[in-house]
Amino acid sequence: MELYTNARFISCEKENRIYTAMAVKGGHIVWLGDESSIPPRYGKAKRVDLGGATVTPAFGDTHMHFGSLCVFENTFYLMDVKNFAEAKAAVRRYADSHRKNKVLMGYGCTANTVAEHRLPEKRDLDDWTERPLMVMKYDGHAAVCNSAMLALLSDKVKSDPGCNTETGWLYQSAFYNGVNEATAYIPTMDIIRGLSGGAEYLASVGIGLVHTVEGVGFANDLDIDMIKILAPGLPQAFRIFFQTMDLKAVKKHGFKRVGGCFKLALDGCFGSEDAALKEPYANDPNNYGVLNYPQERVNEFAIGANREGWQITMHAIGDAAVEQCITAYEAAYADKPWDDARHVMIHVCLASEEQLKRAAKIKLCIAAQSPFIYWKQEPDEYLCAVLGRERTDRLNALGTMHRLGLVVGDGSDGPCTRPKPLYGMACSVNHPNPDERISRLDALRMITANPAYMSHEENKRGTLAPGMIADFVVLGDDPLTAEDIAGIEVKALYLHGKKHVAKKIGVAGLLARAIIKRITQREYI
Repeated sequence: MELYTNARFISCEKENRIYTAMAVKGGHIVWLGDESSIPPRYGKAKRVDLGGATVTPAFGDTHMHFGSLCVFENTFYLMDVKNFAEAKAAVRRYADSHRKNKVLMGYGCTANTVAEHRLPEKRDLDDWTERPLMVMKYDGHAAVCNSAMLALLSDKVKSDPGCNTETGWLYQSAFYNGVNEATAYIPTMDIIRGLSGGAEYLASVGIGLVHTVEGVGFANDLDIDMIKILAPGLPQAFRIFFQTMDLKAVKKHGFKRVGGCFKLALDGCFGSEDAALKEPYANDPNNYGVLNYPQERVNEFAIGANREGWQITMHAIGDAAVEQCITAYEAAYADKPWDDARHVMIHVCLASEEQLKRAAKIKLCIAAQSPFIYWKQEPDEYLCAVLGRERTDRLNALGTMHRLGLVVGDGSDGPCTRPKPLYGMACSVNHPNPDERISRLDALRMITANPAYMSHEENKRGTLAPGMIADFVVLGDDPLTAEDIAGIEVKALYLHGKKHVAKKIGVAGLLARAIIKRITQREYI
């Protein structure tokens, strides 16, 4: 038994409570209270002085692409380059240090943060390297290839209408299939080692619960099988959604959660101007974006998955896609009422208050991305140019969602943004539209209690209370009062009552840990 003292413990319950001491036994919290009145039964417990730190429940991320995040955490990002010359240098550095790689893959090219004010094309990538190179766009919905990479891709990809062989850009199905073919050249052992490295990064920012969508981006659904097998060996608790509309495949792989982006993306994104809108884009009166599926197909999917008792999540960015998503969920509930399904809408960047009222009525959950509020890849001036001022001001309506009683969990959409829960919290409380700002406690619950609720685990984790799993994070300052929330240091992460210590682990060790945890904890589904 351990007794943690000299800290400020924030429970993150709806009726938030603050404590100064906490007792943990067998990986669970057994008592919280005032350090001046510790019960005698805990008097002989091992004392851990936390040095005046603040403690909250471990953070959760309600939407990321963990497999893809891990790949790109181990390649190169172009999010922060200021021009194509810096991008070229980053590619060259990576290529020089990875001479055995058959292909080079990176992430994050954008037009809004580079001096050229345009996306790179095939001719640019040809100058960066002669080796096969693919770089994914910052929003994860398209990629650009150089000539050598295009030569490796199949005729199926190059003949797809979404492939522009002149510019090297891949969109929609050409993008999905092209990425699958490119990742097939990455050695499987490298991917597995990347999973461990990615999990260590998440631990460094205090994340203990991960909702990840998998099943696109790797040939033969390699990621979905690997993560299912290996996730128990990683530090965090993983809740995996299979990105497919093929319900037979979900049964075959043994999942109880389905959906996500890509194959479940009802629309595109603002960066490609294909997020589906009810009114046209401000810069193109003929463009309403794209709905990827007819309403009947989305209804069929939602009804089928709901009948199976599976939790569903679907990507919807524009208000036309939000409409389609809510309509499908309403159809599913009309077919089979399920009061506690906690189905999810991802993103919900642009939605009317009436739409959000309908979502609240059927108790949908929202996996929002507060880092999008101040996303330099899509700055305010760009959004105003494509959406207009009025719609831009209504984006990411966290205040409205909370006022209507929706359960909102925050997510990074990694690798679109690097997971940093405290940065997301800072964005939530500093929304540029005062009407959409939320309280610090609500923002903290978006990264603690609400992710646990959204995976039906509110009685196990997400708050500090007796009986809960002792997953908690030790912080250098109090997020409820600190001036710089995003700058708060994550001093330590405790999982099941044990302080997490970063360490390299081989493939065999990871598999062994996965087997042991699956037997002893049996919570990885």
